[in-house]
Amino acid sequence: MYYLGYDLGSSSLKISIVCSNTGKNIYTINEPSVEMEIISTKKGWAEQNPEIWWKYVCSGTKRILKESNIDNTKIKSIGISYQMHGLVIVDKNGQSLRNSIIWCDSRAVEIGEKAFKEIKELKCINNLLNSPGNFTASKLKWVKENEPSIYSRIYKYMLPGDYIAYKMTNKIYSTKNGLSEGILWDYKENNVANWLLEHYELDKSLTPKIIENFTNQGEVTSSAAKELGLFAGIPITYRAGDQPNNALSLNVLKDGEVAATGGTSGVVYAVTNKIKSKESTRINHFAHVNYSKKNQLLGKLLCINGAGIMYKWLKKNTSAISYLDMNKSADKIPIGSEGLIVIPFGNGSERMFNNKNIGTHFCNLDLNLHSKSHLYRASLEAIAFSFVYGIEIMKNDGTKINVIKAGNDNLFRSNLFSNTISTLINQDIEIYNTTGSIGAARASGLADGDFDKFSGFLFKNDHVKTYKPNKNNQEYIRAYSNWKNKLKTFLNK
Repeated sequence: MYYLGYDLGSSSLKISIVCSNTGKNIYTINEPSVEMEIISTKKGWAEQNPEIWWKYVCSGTKRILKESNIDNTKIKSIGISYQMHGLVIVDKNGQSLRNSIIWCDSRAVEIGEKAFKEIKELKCINNLLNSPGNFTASKLKWVKENEPSIYSRIYKYMLPGDYIAYKMTNKIYSTKNGLSEGILWDYKENNVANWLLEHYELDKSLTPKIIENFTNQGEVTSSAAKELGLFAGIPITYRAGDQPNNALSLNVLKDGEVAATGGTSGVVYAVTNKIKSKESTRINHFAHVNYSKKNQLLGKLLCINGAGIMYKWLKKNTSAISYLDMNKSADKIPIGSEGLIVIPFGNGSERMFNNKNIGTHFCNLDLNLHSKSHLYRASLEAIAFSFVYGIEIMKNDGTKINVIKAGNDNLFRSNLFSNTISTLINQDIEIYNTTGSIGAARASGLADGDFDKFSGFLFKNDHVKTYKPNKNNQEYIRAYSNWKNKLKTFLNK
């Protein structure tokens, strides 16, 4: 028997099939073969059509079953991971009313900042553990203010993973973990933050019914089964946002354990049992996958919007063959990129800069000295420096960091990138051969919540390597100091 896992990102959909007895990954694919489009009709906007997600879920499911030669009657359960914070709205017939306003869209920044001031800041910090910020609740308020005819037709709002689960089961649910991603969960009351919806003058009935993370959340309908190429009746038993799910995939479940991701955005996600923060406007706090009222474990998330998207832009605009070739080219350049400094934040507002949008800048470019290789190195260093900058913020907020784990993909495949972070924070970084879709598949077998069993058999063969700090760190420290000084000039403008 097998578990099936989906990980819906903004670039692509990953799908994995794992063995239900051993947790071993049997097959993984990316769908589609090219990156999905992000629609940006105005500066700071980012949207995707939810129907496109469903199209690729269906085509990808059929493809993985065919390529792996797995009998669809052998799929035991389904787990879903998804891009966080997105807003999907549907009418009474379950039809999406507009494109999803996805995680990196910054149109609702001012709405969230205004609410943070109008509501007592202390209440937001104590009850929400966050500012309302540029999250799902604030995006829904934006729709009401700017698209009232669409708002009047809304039956329910959902997160992206809720929508995929709905398309499979015809049931509209969300979770407390999911609602916490949208800054819609009151930790003190252990309930939906209806007072925030009231402040935004949003209809409380638009909130979906809440279910638990690890439970039967509905079964694949006959009509969905035909579209997917699956057998009707398979239960969905797990759903979570991509960063909490990534942490689960890496067995990051305890206080002091940290998961890092270097994809389109960069993320440092630390599990903590401290239900307080002095950085609630720069660090997000979400209910972790194993959060309960009795066991209040949070994920402290620091997001860097200008991460992998910066490297992707370089690949496209320098006509590079592959990221591997770019990495090899960058390795030939000395630490510090011979004075070339990149400020990589051209993907919207950066929460760790209090929602400033400072853009991307190439500084000290010497046309007689610097080449594409310098651009690659300087960009990788800049993204690594951004991670270190964010980790410093988290440490100053009292975050315990005992171990850092990352998947063997995206930016963490680069020795230059990973070694730079490891050296500057003086911390090992453990790399594991797992992905969000593998984690979601494995987690679908956790209906009993037995996390000890989950961690017991997953990582025997998953460990790939461990990056250790370079003892000769002076050049790294000097390069990072120069980068921070240049960053200050843009932050102070």
